[in-house]
Amino acid sequence: MLSKVPEVTIWFWVIKVLCTTVGESFADWVNETLGVGLQTTTIIFTVVLVAVLVWQMSLRRYVPVVYWLTVVVLSVTGTLYTDILTDALGVPLALSTTVFAAILAVVFGIWYARERTLSIHSIITTPREGFYWLAVLVTFALGTAVGDWTLELTGWSPGVAVLLPAGLIAAIAAGWRMGANPVLSFWLGYILTRPLGANLGDWLARPASEGGVGLGTAGTSALFLAAILGVVIYLTVTRADVIDKPDAAEAKAAGVGRERVMLGYYGALAAATAGLLVWASGQPHGTSAALEEEGPPAAMVTSLPSGQTPAIAFPADDITKMRQIVTDTMTKVQAGDGSGATARITDLETLWDDDQDRLQPMNPTAWGYLDGKIDHALKAVRTASPDPEAEKQALAELSTALQ
Repeated sequence: MLSKVPEVTIWFWVIKVLCTTVGESFADWVNETLGVGLQTTTIIFTVVLVAVLVWQMSLRRYVPVVYWLTVVVLSVTGTLYTDILTDALGVPLALSTTVFAAILAVVFGIWYARERTLSIHSIITTPREGFYWLAVLVTFALGTAVGDWTLELTGWSPGVAVLLPAGLIAAIAAGWRMGANPVLSFWLGYILTRPLGANLGDWLARPASEGGVGLGTAGTSALFLAAILGVVIYLTVTRADVIDKPDAAEAKAAGVGRERVMLGYYGALAAATAGLLVWASGQPHGTSAALEEEGPPAAMVTSLPSGQTPAIAFPADDITKMRQIVTDTMTKVQAGDGSGATARITDLETLWDDDQDRLQPMNPTAWGYLDGKIDHALKAVRTASPDPEAEKQALAELSTALQ
């Protein structure tokens, strides 16, 4: 076959970051804003992924639209797989990061043992393409876990956290320029674009009151999908990223020297990154335990004027979505599914935060009242030592407030 992947130009990395941002924001929009739910969203995108992969692998050459559609769907799906482990199954991010790293190492090991190369310039056979897409999927899941674990360890906001992967990618690019192995450099950069894009997406989507830009998940997804489409159209017309002679490109890449010296450079970079994370994790920052010990927020309203309810103050569709999440959470609490209840009540938190800029101006008093009830329910369900009766009471109070 002709080469099935694009040349690694600046356009490649631009679209890759755009795709990872869409993977974060679009998954959140479908899961939370539309109220589809994490598991259903994962099933939907897994089916879509299979269909898109069949389409991509049936082609005999690189087609920009199909290739980058596959990357977008892989980005969303990889994100969802990590979220399933973390939110639905309660797997610690440290463990999921380790597991995905081990899986990626196995994929690369089998790929190299069979094909004797991991270079994307060599994707000219079906087995190599299969290994390539499997590796891409795992890198998205691993990148998601690494990014989330970094936020958990450091307490950084997405706007600050984006600087770490951006700085590491710049350092890897410098290493590649100085003679580091191009294949190793490529895959390290590929993994790091995931937390870079995810943090960028979170920063753009978050309300301005939380230090974000306030575009929301829908606005961020639409903006970046439009940008991806524009770049893909440009590449389709100009063919600026088509590898016409993969054998020549492979030979050129294989001639890069000083690889052993630069392995030490990458080792030092990894050690410095680990040291930074250890230092940051030891600094005072907000944690779930700290949040649980806080008193009620200053803006919380303990009661509403006679005749006024959130159901009257806010659109019926919004109230219906919140009621459904509370009902689902109560069902899981009653069934003893603590991790499931935590995941579902987190859907409510995200939905509420995403809609703050729209709902709060409608009725600030009702918003403050409902915000307090939601905060109380979140703390009850997500406490380190859950009390089923306290959870049920908090959820019942929230359910009553939504009537």
